[in-house]
Amino acid sequence: MSWRDIVAVVGGFGAGFLSGTIGIGGGLLFVPTMTLGFSASQAIAQGTSLVAIVPTAIVGGVTHFRQGNVVLDAALWMGGGGVLGAVIGALVAVEVPGPLLARAWGAFLVFSAYRLAAQAVKRPVKESD
Repeated sequence: MSWRDIVAVVGGFGAGFLSGTIGIGGGLLFVPTMTLGFSASQAIAQGTSLVAIVPTAIVGGVTHFRQGNVVLDAALWMGGGGVLGAVIGALVAVEVPGPLLARAWGAFLVFSAYRLAAQAVKRPVKESD
């Protein structure tokens, strides 16, 4: 087992754990793991991440479904839109230069971090059981 195998397992565990606990997409960790840990190009990291997310999403989704934490109609509609968006996005990604993809990914992460931080400092909303 090489250090790259260990990085892959740890990155996968971290992505799976965070996906299951806080609902992030695995790509949030898979893509940086591939680009930084494996020196993969942005396009290779994104493609590998998408394939790696499939088992993670299935297991997490089934677990949440069993717990009653899924609005099935919304999931089906979002899934259908996601399939179409993924096909178009993948076709675009293979044509866009890697450095531009990396900048777009970084901007998305910064924006997401800002939104999460802003939401965290707001007054908490009570959840009804």
